[in-house]
Amino acid sequence: MSGERRVLIILPAWNEEDGLPSVLREIQEQLPYVDTLVVDDGSADSTAAVARAAGSAVAQLPFNLGVGGAMRLGYRYAQQHGYDVAIQVDADGQHDPAYVPALLERLATGEADLVIGARFAGDGNYKVGGPRKWAMKLLSVVLSRITKTKLTDTTSGFRACNRPLIEFFARWYPVEYLGDTIESMVGAARSGFTVRQVPVSMRARTTGTPSASPFRAMVYLSRAGLVLLLAMIRRMPKELKEFAPGSRSYAAFTQRAAEQRRRELTKA
Repeated sequence: MSGERRVLIILPAWNEEDGLPSVLREIQEQLPYVDTLVVDDGSADSTAAVARAAGSAVAQLPFNLGVGGAMRLGYRYAQQHGYDVAIQVDADGQHDPAYVPALLERLATGEADLVIGARFAGDGNYKVGGPRKWAMKLLSVVLSRITKTKLTDTTSGFRACNRPLIEFFARWYPVEYLGDTIESMVGAARSGFTVRQVPVSMRARTTGTPSASPFRAMVYLSRAGLVLLLAMIRRMPKELKEFAPGSRSYAAFTQRAAEQRRRELTKA
């Protein structure tokens, strides 16, 4: 449960009119205490209309920006509407909302600012083979060193963050390829935020078709390596320090969160 925290689930969606209603219905049934925002990423179909019909808030982009652009808008919405937690969930049905409480609990303990719902961490039987498997393993090794914690699924789009990171991502969120996963994580870690993971089981997507081949895997690894390099050398805006660990606003958040946690435990 979310307790006193206001929780927003952000679903970036591009041409997801077929599968989106069932995804939203499942979230509403399992997590009645959360709000949802569907960010229509320049869809050519009725994604926005079906989302509204299902009772979700909707934000629309005039053209397709990719997941990074959609999530940046989602974080700005969360920041402007005063949410304490923002959770990214894919609109294609891969992410099981039954794991959302596990992400929330890890945030509530104060152990992490960003929690990744990770495959290959002991839950479920999701498997990746061939060159793509080794590409993902290599990324996990490198990013585990950067974040100073063991990570097994660095490109997972199933993730939750607290209020300071909402403020941070509302002002800085990369929109380039893999920016929403790799670069956003590296930027948060470089700024002092703590990253952790919880094991989750991923499901087969309800819409769309995944592509996999040795050539595509090598292209993926090459592009991911370039993104990682840029993430490490790119300068972070100085104004972001206002929300990072060590700042007054972060200390105030930590105090409020600890008091909130005590009240929740007392009620339980």
